[in-house]
Amino acid sequence: MDHDHSHMDHSGMDHGHMDHGDIGHGNMPMCNMNMLFTWDTTNLCIVFRQWHVRGPASLVFSLLAIVAICAGYEALREATRRYDSWVGAKQDSVGHNDVEQHDHHPEEQVTEQTPFLRATGRVNSGQDGTHTAAIGQRAHIVKAVLYAVQNFYAFMIMLLFMTYNGFVMIAVAVGAGLGYYFFGAHTKVTKETACH
Repeated sequence: MDHDHSHMDHSGMDHGHMDHGDIGHGNMPMCNMNMLFTWDTTNLCIVFRQWHVRGPASLVFSLLAIVAICAGYEALREATRRYDSWVGAKQDSVGHNDVEQHDHHPEEQVTEQTPFLRATGRVNSGQDGTHTAAIGQRAHIVKAVLYAVQNFYAFMIMLLFMTYNGFVMIAVAVGAGLGYYFFGAHTKVTKETACH
């Protein structure tokens, strides 16, 4: 009877070993981590353990999501360029108003009120300069945030590519191409950086 009991424990251990092969730590599925190019999608996890490809349907949805993510990166880059142009135009507009204001008060006219006019011109110029500086400071903060988001986004796309899965790699390339087609009218075709 003791022999049968030990045999039951041994079979229970084998069963537990089989479960460990199918289920990872914390009852999460095991992820197949590849360091070489492959077309195999068995137990494929994309970036996160929770993003687990379990069959053909989840593979298709995952690839479509990757295409959308990569196209979204190009949309973000275009939005950043447009914001930068808008800020430049706004600053130029403030500077142009400052020039026009000086034209209305030419300094070569010498009258009793010349010092008053010059002081007024300086005050207005100072106000416009302060306004331009405020626009530049706010824009610099926004552009710094956009720059950080772009870098985070780019490295996440790099991690997608580093699954070494052929389907995922193609989805990244397709998404980048579609993003350029729809949003990259003002982007150079040649890549400017080595890392996305």
